[in-house]
Amino acid sequence: MTTLSTASRTRTSDDDAGCAAPRWARRLAHAIPLLVLPSGLWRLAVAFGFSMGQLDPDGDRWVSHGWSSVYVAVISLLSEAVALTAFGLVQPLGEEIPRWVPRLGGRAVRPKAVITAAALGSVALVLIWTVGFWPVWTGHGPGSMASGTWVAVFTACYAPLNLWGPALLVLTWSYRRRAVASRS
Repeated sequence: MTTLSTASRTRTSDDDAGCAAPRWARRLAHAIPLLVLPSGLWRLAVAFGFSMGQLDPDGDRWVSHGWSSVYVAVISLLSEAVALTAFGLVQPLGEEIPRWVPRLGGRAVRPKAVITAAALGSVALVLIWTVGFWPVWTGHGPGSMASGTWVAVFTACYAPLNLWGPALLVLTWSYRRRAVASRS
């Protein structure tokens, strides 16, 4: 009886020609949902009735009720789901549509479509979290908060979102590099 063995090759960051994502890109893809998690936890706390230091215009503790709570919870879950799409830039999912998807399963994903969507998403994230939150980042605070401690907690929860767009852009560059290398 003969045993056949195949040697597995260790990939380096310069070895992109084989279409497998480099280790640093896979780690970055795993880090992106963790960058989004603190703000999502903040919003979920608000959705479940904790004021998280927020004050209404009268200076009283602000608590979310009803549909606004549902909206905040859904936004939290959606943002985490969108963050998980970063895995598509480092997994085979970004190269082929899963077979279980009706009518499209098994088809190759067009790299240009992936690169365009990821690059536009990266730019949008930078605009949303850097430009949109400019007053927070320049020291004007997130609105009426009960104390400086709550402002610091809010800022600590939302500051990692500033890295989401640039991190996704770096993953997009890595994906593009592999896509171009696989065509040559």
